[in-house]
Amino acid sequence: VLNGNFTAYTGSTISVNSNSTLTIQNGYINNNTEINCYNKITIGKNCTISEGVIIRDCDNHIMEGRDSSSAPIIIGNNVWIGIRAIILKGVTIGNGSVIAAGAVVTKNVPPNTLVAGVPAKVIKQNIKWN
Repeated sequence: VLNGNFTAYTGSTISVNSNSTLTIQNGYINNNTEINCYNKITIGKNCTISEGVIIRDCDNHIMEGRDSSSAPIIIGNNVWIGIRAIILKGVTIGNGSVIAAGAVVTKNVPPNTLVAGVPAKVIKQNIKWN
């Protein structure tokens, strides 16, 4: 579902499995970004997704002791995702947040928060960016 002007630049791949829902508001994804939707991914308004970002809502396999290999991803409004960051299943990224370059996001990110690292950790809260 595309609900606005959204631009995907050269080399980007968007895959949506049958019975899955990918909802995109306005914004853009830069070169060589991958979005793999096996369950549900929602990308809010005014999102800036840098080059080489990977967004996956599925592990593509079930491990012993885990019920599911997939969980929805929600990316809020006015979110900036830095170059080569990875957003994994079951994550919600709050409005106005920034994901630093190379971060691997495995847990929810509160609104207006900068996260960085592997795995991503809170660096600064109550941020504002344009």
